[in-house]
Amino acid sequence: MRDYWLSKLFFDLQSPAAAEDYRADRMGVLDRYPLKPEVRAAVERDDVAFLAKLANPYLLRFYFHMAGMPEDDFLRRIRASASTTPKAHETPTGGTGRLR
Repeated sequence: MRDYWLSKLFFDLQSPAAAEDYRADRMGVLDRYPLKPEVRAAVERDDVAFLAKLANPYLLRFYFHMAGMPEDDFLRRIRASASTTPKAHETPTGGTGRLR
């Protein structure tokens, strides 16, 4: 499920002026958005795995690039989060859910 305000923040930061403001005063910019406390905390700690569940992948990648996270660090974090997320076709116990 996508989080509207997180997505709005990431979308707005595509403006060069907004991105500059964010880099200069991250907390001040975050204060302008009614983010849920857990979402804001994830933004503040650069929690790629948590935010990946809530935002469009293109906006997510743009955000972390704009915020200054090195590409290899972002990719390492996103790949690590993908390896711990069950696949859509798997059951919670790891099986495929198909009858034999």
